Amino acid sequence: MKRVVLVLLLLSAMAGGGYYYYMTQQRLPVTETTELTLYGNIDIRDVALAFRVAGRIQTLSQEEGDQVHRGDVLAVLDTKPFMDELALRQASLQETEAAVKNAEKLYARSAELLKKGAISQGAFDDAFAARDEARARVKTAQAQVNIATTSLQDSRLLAPNDGIILTRVREEGSIVSTGQPVYTLALNDPVWVRTYVNEPDLGYLSPGQQVTVTTDSHRTYQGQIGFISPQAEFTPKTVETTQLRTDLVYRLRVIVANPDAGLRQGMPVTVTVPKPVAGQP
Repeated sequence: MKRVVLVLLLLSAMAGGGYYYYMTQQRLPVTETTELTLYGNIDIRDVALAFRVAGRIQTLSQEEGDQVHRGDVLAVLDTKPFMDELALRQASLQETEAAVKNAEKLYARSAELLKKGAISQGAFDDAFAARDEARARVKTAQAQVNIATTSLQDSRLLAPNDGIILTRVREEGSIVSTGQPVYTLALNDPVWVRTYVNEPDLGYLSPGQQVTVTTDSHRTYQGQIGFISPQAEFTPKTVETTQLRTDLVYRLRVIVANPDAGLRQGMPVTVTVPKPVAGQP
């Protein structure tokens, strides 16, 4: 009899435990990930800066690592040859302007004399042609002055945008030709994150979507998705995870605000993208 009672008690305890486990499991909340985490690197464009004219470098005012702003003078060529050329062209312009005044007077006199029959039509035509030729020479001389003025202005190398001097290629006294690089400038803007997303997560992303970018030193920046590649590719070898290298992914570009210039080329960052919660639009 006792044995039967013990068996019944044991069965009751097991049934109660099973019921309690079922009820507690039913009450446990179902958690869902509300953020998509991507890993990438900072991408900053750089430009080679060069003079538009040839000459000898007289001054280089910046060193590697210097922060510069749009319009800053970075280097200056020896300006004497350009100033001499400008002075020569201006003198030539003055000569042609004096010549055109004389041609205008001669044309006016010829017109009066033609009316009086004092000169032939051929003489008048010659005066007319001389006036037009003098006017054309003035236009040519003015164009040469403009070119010389532009060349003088181009003897100064200006920063095209805010940025950091990445490399200084030439030194003072160097002879440079047109288009020969003098500096390399890393632009402060635009700054991008180059990252990759798997196909199952692609539906959570759209151009213009706001994201958060975090560096390994826990500094955060705000950004937005600017470009999603329409073509799948294998993850580049720069991604350290061996498993991910065999995945087909889509390249993603995130545009980041970089007000403190704290984001540098190649810096690894984490991109956090909010995911819509189930039941919400």
